[in-house]
Amino acid sequence: MSAPKSPLAPVELAASDLPAHCPNDAMPFWSSHPRVFLDMSHGEAKCPYCGTVYRMKAGETAHAH
Repeated sequence: MSAPKSPLAPVELAASDLPAHCPNDAMPFWSSHPRVFLDMSHGEAKCPYCGTVYRMKAGETAHAH
């Protein structure tokens, strides 16, 4: 999982990073909010708290369990 370089840069995820959640492990503690799990079944999701966009890396897919 890579941390966003700016507030507008999406966080790119590999299938091995799932289940996706925000805040992610790379976010500083001071910017924390309640953990929310994200539905990545469409390849992209946006955190309802902070607006961070999470996107699957090219060629990666989210598989249903």
